[in-house]
Amino acid sequence: MIKILQTGKKGLSRRDFVKKSSLATIGGLYLSSLPAGASANVLGNDTIKVALIGCGGRGTGAAHQALSTGRDVKLVAMADVFEDMLENSYEALAQRYLDTGQLDVPDEHKFVGFDAYKHATELADVVLLATTPAFRPEHFEEAVRQGKHVFMEKPLATDAPGVRSIMETGKIAEQKGLTVVAGLQRRYDFAYREVKKRLEQNMIGEPIAAQVYYHRPNVWSRERRPEYSELEFQMRNWYYFTWLSGDHNVEQHIHSIDAANYLLGEHPIQAQGMGGREVRTSPDFGQIFDHHFVEYTYPSGLVMSSQCRHIPGCWNVSQERILGSDGSTLTDHGYGAGSEGTVKNRRGDIHYEHDDSEDPNPYQQEITELFDSLRNGYVINDTESAAQSTMSAIMGRMATYSGQVIEWEDAIANDHRLVPEELSWDMEPPVSPGDDGTYPVAVPGETPPY
Repeated sequence: MIKILQTGKKGLSRRDFVKKSSLATIGGLYLSSLPAGASANVLGNDTIKVALIGCGGRGTGAAHQALSTGRDVKLVAMADVFEDMLENSYEALAQRYLDTGQLDVPDEHKFVGFDAYKHATELADVVLLATTPAFRPEHFEEAVRQGKHVFMEKPLATDAPGVRSIMETGKIAEQKGLTVVAGLQRRYDFAYREVKKRLEQNMIGEPIAAQVYYHRPNVWSRERRPEYSELEFQMRNWYYFTWLSGDHNVEQHIHSIDAANYLLGEHPIQAQGMGGREVRTSPDFGQIFDHHFVEYTYPSGLVMSSQCRHIPGCWNVSQERILGSDGSTLTDHGYGAGSEGTVKNRRGDIHYEHDDSEDPNPYQQEITELFDSLRNGYVINDTESAAQSTMSAIMGRMATYSGQVIEWEDAIANDHRLVPEELSWDMEPPVSPGDDGTYPVAVPGETPPY
């Protein structure tokens, strides 16, 4: 029997997971198995035990990628606040791994509720943290307290207190010699790594400006059902509530912001910008903006223009440009179509163009390197850089919501909490709809810089 630690919720129909020859589409990615090579690992036994915390599409994808790294990896526990999400994830993974013995999650190791993560973590060597971003600081702290290695999805928090918590926990993880990999996979993308090498070789001279874009159509949304409480609706539709997702400048555009931080080797110290809601205005879309424009200033004086938008029918792109005194770089994640990495001189002549024909999927690569670190006795700790990029994205949201110029030191020191300290199904959510059913939306010039 599934262990329900706090009142579990049911209601969503099962997800459809599509098989395509030897590929499975999970979490929006085409995922293929790697050769199964087992080798000794630093955990002192022949099996690396994994727990999945957060069983949505991305969590299911991360579990698949972990199991793909070798037959010495087993998924032994799963946790989610929703029972149906957990069962859908289990069924998707069972299609590939039940017969291999790598999916070893009996009913008593399926945990449902806000406290479920604690019990699943106890059973594992490695935890995959893929829940709604609001809960990442608490889950990371517990995993490190228990001495577990961690993969955690981006962003790492939705407010400054959460970021500070992540940073403190990251220091403890370092002291304990724990590997921590963050789901900012462009740092694990070979095209980005090669471009960074050439930036460090001064191939474009001194970087003087940058441009980053994350323009996509609308993402998923879930309709309200009569049986949902207000809290359950927000949890099911978490992307559209700032306390849960951070807004899409934080939840998704963090990829491009982090790529710029990685390539430039620093994080911004100031932000100012604008944003709003043009298309996603109904109550089903909660309270977040559908577009943001931020100017970030870096310690070197470089100014980066940062754009993200979720509006159908518009130009869609996800890329980063760095302009230097002697040339420019272009990186483009490609979304499964292959990543681009190009370096040009000032005349536009190509000095370097990355060939990605044999590159691994960067989503797989980040997980592969995590498990390689365990097998081969070295430590990876992405916490500091991922926390800095999370705070960079939050600082941008502070600027667009308030219309003010936001300084890094003020932003990181902000004590306003978006996420309640005590979580249960009995709590009132931090935001509630008005009599007309609409949620409070930030108004620049009136909203404080939270």
